[in-house]
Amino acid sequence: MLVDSPPEQRAETAPAPPTRRAIRVLGLLVSVVLLLLVVVASIAIGAKGLSMEQVWHGLFEDSGTYGDVVVADRVSRTVLGLLAGAALGLSGAVLQALTRNPLADPGLLGINAGASAAVVTAITFFGVTSLNGYVWFAFVGAAAVGALVWFLGGSRGATPVRLALAGTAISAALYGYLQAVMITDDAALNKMRFWTVGSLASADNSTIMQVLPFVAVGTVLALALARPLNAVEMGDDTAKALGANLNRTRALAMLAATVLSGAATAACGPIVFVGLMVPHIVRSFTGPDLRWILPYATILSPVLLLASDVIGRVVARPAELQVGIVTALIGGPVFIILVRRRRTAQL
Repeated sequence: MLVDSPPEQRAETAPAPPTRRAIRVLGLLVSVVLLLLVVVASIAIGAKGLSMEQVWHGLFEDSGTYGDVVVADRVSRTVLGLLAGAALGLSGAVLQALTRNPLADPGLLGINAGASAAVVTAITFFGVTSLNGYVWFAFVGAAAVGALVWFLGGSRGATPVRLALAGTAISAALYGYLQAVMITDDAALNKMRFWTVGSLASADNSTIMQVLPFVAVGTVLALALARPLNAVEMGDDTAKALGANLNRTRALAMLAATVLSGAATAACGPIVFVGLMVPHIVRSFTGPDLRWILPYATILSPVLLLASDVIGRVVARPAELQVGIVTALIGGPVFIILVRRRRTAQL
């Protein structure tokens, strides 16, 4: 006859449920696997059809054949997509925490507008025609606007509302300037219409090496700010009670977001919705803790960007649909859903 063990003993021998931390770690590992799969797809799939043998040959043997050249271009494009995606996702997550607005993205503070205005200025008034020239002008423009927004937002007395208002006002002014210059200068219009869409098609080793240091520095700074930004998101009084330095945290967060989004925009053009969608979606299953949101955004944002790039290469064969168009087509409906959910939650 079997004797049932007492409830206390059954409770001791029963397997413990997985902790939330373990689930989050497992989710990060799954995200890394997903990223690796998208990287493979980005190299193997494109507007020009190649066999897996050609892709393998292009990766590990360099004989200068057509397939090797195509694969080399795809590798550069994929690496730039990894850098730009991580930069956009991280900057979006930092700005959402900084402004306490879950629908914020790099465009909210005028960073994209600053980069675009600098590029059109370089083309029209300085005769810059190469992408390598655009990168530096775009980055300087993004950094200048970031500094201006910080100054107009009150610098040491900056608040989320002031920063958002200053960014919106500067964006409106710069986009007005942008349209005026392009209407009066056909050369600027012809060159800018490709850059402003947002694309990875012009990726090369030179561009990657130019933006890599900025993305690396911005990534380290953003990840280091996770804990103080958690305090800032709770409100000024709570943050002060927890010992957070509000002015320093906001200044460093503004710097990190400007460096990251400025580098991505300079290299690829203003790609929209990546910095908005991914952090917002990640927050829905990680909770509000930025110590998890930021790593997840760093991994999953390149997944979205590279997947969109692959889709753009496939749906318009033998031509290509620029990645900025694909992310806009995906992001528009997602943004509407997010806004409606937020409005419903507030009612």
